[in-house]
Amino acid sequence: MKQLLLCQKCCLVLLFIAGLVGCDEKHEHIAPAVSPEDSLPFMTSHGISNLISDSGVISYKIVAEDWNIYTTQPQKWTFLKGLFLEKFDTTFHVEWHLQADTAYCHDNRLWELRGRVVMLNREGTLFRSEELFWDMNAHTMWSNMFVRVTRPDNDQQLEGDCFRSNEEMTDYHITSSSGFTPVSDSSSPAEAPVQTPSQGPRQDTAVVRAPNKPIPSSIQRQ
Repeated sequence: MKQLLLCQKCCLVLLFIAGLVGCDEKHEHIAPAVSPEDSLPFMTSHGISNLISDSGVISYKIVAEDWNIYTTQPQKWTFLKGLFLEKFDTTFHVEWHLQADTAYCHDNRLWELRGRVVMLNREGTLFRSEELFWDMNAHTMWSNMFVRVTRPDNDQQLEGDCFRSNEEMTDYHITSSSGFTPVSDSSSPAEAPVQTPSQGPRQDTAVVRAPNKPIPSSIQRQ
């Protein structure tokens, strides 16, 4: 009887040791950490037309097919199916409007516009590129890709590889630039001769500061 009890105790001890060894050999199956790129949007809106205020004053209008809002840090908005954006002045007239195939807004401050980016300001100056960044706090815009700027006076065009501007696109410069200015042939012989280069020479930098003009009625807020 004593031998039987001793054997039972030995078996219990062996089972206990085996259990401890088995616990040490277990591996927890943990999935990799979720990155911000794997996160789902906090909110998704479809077919939106939204007014956005700045310091209590309506300053922007957004029109988009899809709008995804991410609450990860830093916060991010995505417009993967295109964006139309208008900026208003204090009298609710349109200062400029732009559109892009794809747009991102990082930390409610930095806009990144991609694809076919087109911007028209209140003076009628037209900007075209495949990239545009806009810092709302610094009130600056820039692009590191090929750009073309068409001014309303005689359809004057400038193009180059790098663009820097204020956010109204009235004071800007383009590096490695070239351009042309069409000139009418209707001038009379009595008038002073006009130089008409069809293609201007390449320049290291072209700097343009446009005078203030009244907003064209075609882009005024209805």
